[in-house]
Amino acid sequence: MDPGPGHESGAEDWQRPLLRHCGLVNYKVFVQGSEHFQLEVRLLDEEGKVVAQGTGDQGQLQVPSAYLWWPYLMHEHPAYLYSLEVRLTAQTEAGPVSDFYALPVGIRTVAVTENQFLINGKPFYFHGVNKHEDADIRGKGFDWPLLVKDFNLLRWLGANSFRTSHYPYAEEVMQLCDRYGIVVIDESPGVGIVLTQSYSNVSLQHHLEVMEELVRRDKNHPAVVMWSVANEPASYLKPAGYYFKTLIAHTKDLDPSRPVTFVTNSNYEADLGAPYVDVICVNSYYSWYQDYGHMEVIQLQLATQFEKWYRTYQKPIIQSEYGAETIAGFHQDPPLMFSEEYQKGLLEQYHLVLDQKRKEYVVGELIWNFADFMTDQSPQRAMGNKKGIFTRQRQPKGAAFLLRERYWKLANETRYHGSAVKSQCVGNSPFTF
Repeated sequence: MDPGPGHESGAEDWQRPLLRHCGLVNYKVFVQGSEHFQLEVRLLDEEGKVVAQGTGDQGQLQVPSAYLWWPYLMHEHPAYLYSLEVRLTAQTEAGPVSDFYALPVGIRTVAVTENQFLINGKPFYFHGVNKHEDADIRGKGFDWPLLVKDFNLLRWLGANSFRTSHYPYAEEVMQLCDRYGIVVIDESPGVGIVLTQSYSNVSLQHHLEVMEELVRRDKNHPAVVMWSVANEPASYLKPAGYYFKTLIAHTKDLDPSRPVTFVTNSNYEADLGAPYVDVICVNSYYSWYQDYGHMEVIQLQLATQFEKWYRTYQKPIIQSEYGAETIAGFHQDPPLMFSEEYQKGLLEQYHLVLDQKRKEYVVGELIWNFADFMTDQSPQRAMGNKKGIFTRQRQPKGAAFLLRERYWKLANETRYHGSAVKSQCVGNSPFTF
């Protein structure tokens, strides 16, 4: 496993004893090829000191005065990682053979109330982006230099989170999120579920298997705080209720430690899957796909959207997509669609409502999109999707500076200031090899 670039953070006195907890690390190791073996498990802190150890293929390590994994901008020293080391000694005809495996481990908790998303018992507000694994030279796919550039831009922006729209990203991305403290909503490739036949038993069985694969791969990443099983399904169709009830229950069985959602653009009254999610994630594009050019209607429409969803379900809400297409360098006053002024104006109207509702039950906002990306050619797309706040070459549009000012303001308002916390045992998802 390549954890990516190094994480610079020493185990100094920055987490005072009042802020430490008894951490629990549950582990389970699968061994193939021999039934005659011994396992030694050790947990090391960032200075290489052994803080807990055990034997056997499963167990629980208790870490007194544990350093917690905190998101970027939520703590002075975020993203603290331990190293879980497993040493196997197997008896073979040729004599004893040893193998060794190490896994970065973060200790943290995630919980959801009817109006809050909590990390380590503290309210967390998602101020982040939606992304794509896309750029103009390599196209789609993983690219290390591009990833480092994107993470530097995320930190510049003051973003603390993103959604892997609309598919699992490369494992290296998850590893870097662990080390940077960037929170992830991990989404399956469940996109385009819009036909009645998409809800067949065959599709459901495949979707269950996809979630098994995703959870198995990513469950050990502390940066992953929520699973998203789908994006913009036709969740108003009659079979959707049973489909999402089954799918979400299965995902919770796979990983009881994380909330589960899907991202909807259906009407709150018609959505048959929403009763089963832990967090309501809503996509809306007011004054873009309807009411063209009329930004004055956004505040009323958005406030009404939030109020109806919350009144119906009493669950925290994330504005999981919003935005406007913008061609860099296009300027118009008064603002016209596709100009930089229109994108900024639309975002400002959304932010006025988000600032009201985040005091009540809205727990996040994710802009669509981090950067322009290529799509199939059509009369609706001018060389791809242009809703990025950065161009496909990662150059900022005017909206990037607007969002940067907002996100740093939000970070300063919601930053964890280190109030005293009673000592308690906190855990994380089981670590499985």
